[in-house]
Amino acid sequence: MKAAKYTDFPEKDTPHKVSVRMIYDHDHGQAVVISLRKGETLKKHVTPVDVMFYVLEGTGKVEIGDEVREVSRDTVIESPAGIPHRLFNESSPEFRFLVMKMPKPVDRTKVL
Repeated sequence: MKAAKYTDFPEKDTPHKVSVRMIYDHDHGQAVVISLRKGETLKKHVTPVDVMFYVLEGTGKVEIGDEVREVSRDTVIESPAGIPHRLFNESSPEFRFLVMKMPKPVDRTKVL
């Protein structure tokens, strides 16, 4: 068995310039924990596979296509492949969420 806290995984350097930790990276899928401090945002981007977000902590906003919605702890959000999306934190001390991509993307995410 492997068991570790998400903070045991190193932060990745990404174009978003926020805390991104790859906690699972295998042939069939990926899982990432992203933390946004107050005022931080993910840049709008498009993924080549469907993505599921699960809010772990805080309150933030998610924009998928033309829709924007406030989300909070224990909310599950589906983001279809090829649709521009971003998440942002306007007011919480920390907005932390799990990102799951299955299947594992072959092509790279495109930042807009």
